[in-house]
Amino acid sequence: MDNKHPSTASEATFQGHVVAIRGSVVDVFFPEHLPEIHTLLHCPDLENIILEVASQLDASHVRAMALTPTQGLARQMVVTHNGTPLQAPVGHAILSRMFDVFGNPIDRKPPAENLQWRSVHQPSPPLSQRSTEPEVFETGIKVIDVLTPLERGGKTGLFGGAGVGKTVLLTEMIHNMVHQHEGVSLFCGIGERCREGEELYRDMQQAGVLDNMAMIFGQMNEPPGSRFRVGHAALTMAEYFRDDEHRDVLLLIDNIFRFIQAGSEISGLMGQMPSRLGYQPTLSTELSQLQERIANTETGAITSIQAVYVPADDFTDPAAVHTFSHLSASVVLSRKRASEGLYPAIDPLQSNSKMANPSIVGHHHDAIARQVRQTLAQYEEMKDIIAMLGLEQLSQKDRAIVSKARRLERFLTQPFFTTEQFSGMSGKLVNREQALEGCQQILAGEFDDCPEQALYMVGTIEEAREKWQTIQEKQQGGDDET
Repeated sequence: MDNKHPSTASEATFQGHVVAIRGSVVDVFFPEHLPEIHTLLHCPDLENIILEVASQLDASHVRAMALTPTQGLARQMVVTHNGTPLQAPVGHAILSRMFDVFGNPIDRKPPAENLQWRSVHQPSPPLSQRSTEPEVFETGIKVIDVLTPLERGGKTGLFGGAGVGKTVLLTEMIHNMVHQHEGVSLFCGIGERCREGEELYRDMQQAGVLDNMAMIFGQMNEPPGSRFRVGHAALTMAEYFRDDEHRDVLLLIDNIFRFIQAGSEISGLMGQMPSRLGYQPTLSTELSQLQERIANTETGAITSIQAVYVPADDFTDPAAVHTFSHLSASVVLSRKRASEGLYPAIDPLQSNSKMANPSIVGHHHDAIARQVRQTLAQYEEMKDIIAMLGLEQLSQKDRAIVSKARRLERFLTQPFFTTEQFSGMSGKLVNREQALEGCQQILAGEFDDCPEQALYMVGTIEEAREKWQTIQEKQQGGDDET
């Protein structure tokens, strides 16, 4: 490891020249010493252009993907390499900072001191080093902790179309991670809007959690090579805290679909034959190389929560299908629930987790979660009948199920800390026991007479009880006046 930035490392350099340019893909001829795959190539005439070798075409030609825009690059231009791959900064000094894919600070602050540099191409930890003890990772968000508990050291997917609240949910988890687990948070923005990065930085600064988190961005206007590699750079940073400092890391990736999309763009320009729906033939391999590095070892854990944009809300899309296969929990966000104002807009029937198992969460938790799902599923089946015939046509028993389901739906909403400025409601952190207790009381019928709005956007069930009491007092006051 080197304390100097890798671009300044002085090693033997070898020269070649550009023979073809196709957008973000460049063919380079090297008369001697063909560079290995993943080696970085530099252009002495244009210092801001950096390429990475993606394949060796023959004994003297390589095909490289550009990690920077290729404006100004022309055929016959000299290209050099010194055998080093792309490297990411690691160390305690990266906390509270924001970087690009090359490890350059993008937060308008001076370069960080005492950094070490590591290659972004690291092997995944072998099975012998992985922890086999399943542990629940508490988020403080009721609907997740009750119905889809997350795994410490596991991978969770946030599935949903555009504008249903994936980024808001991710930022809330960063906030809760610092306050609950005292771990390190790493936010990796792959092909997302620069506005979101700037807002996140300000929100985390105001929340006072910036000291325990680092951010790395490959914006959506950057070349596909940059977006493709930013996830590997973020993982290299996370691995340092897990393996060297033995700390728990929360790695938030927004959005893993953009990683697949960047690979698809590169694949097309590289001349590879597309597979189903135009995706790259290497989609499965590329995704697994990234995902397998996220693991729970005996010294620490990287818990990953990944936003997954689902093209046209189609869950049979190859990008969604391949991502599903790596996950220990899937949290599905529903546009319909978002339109009804039920935030977080998590669909409790489509979301699932392998941790929702009595041997892991306990029989008490499992029994309540099953009953909640069953009640909500029965209500879902009755919705068509209610729409056609009305609630009055249902039997007394079915009406009681509808009443409980509607109250459960509202109790599982929650005001977030990160949306206080928009909603005007102060955020709530609810532990698993409190969330289960609330669901249990609603299922037992203790809130059958309670108005639905008393359960909407509250934290614990006690807050709902206080809200109910306030509503009753207001109604009595109104009756006395009349």
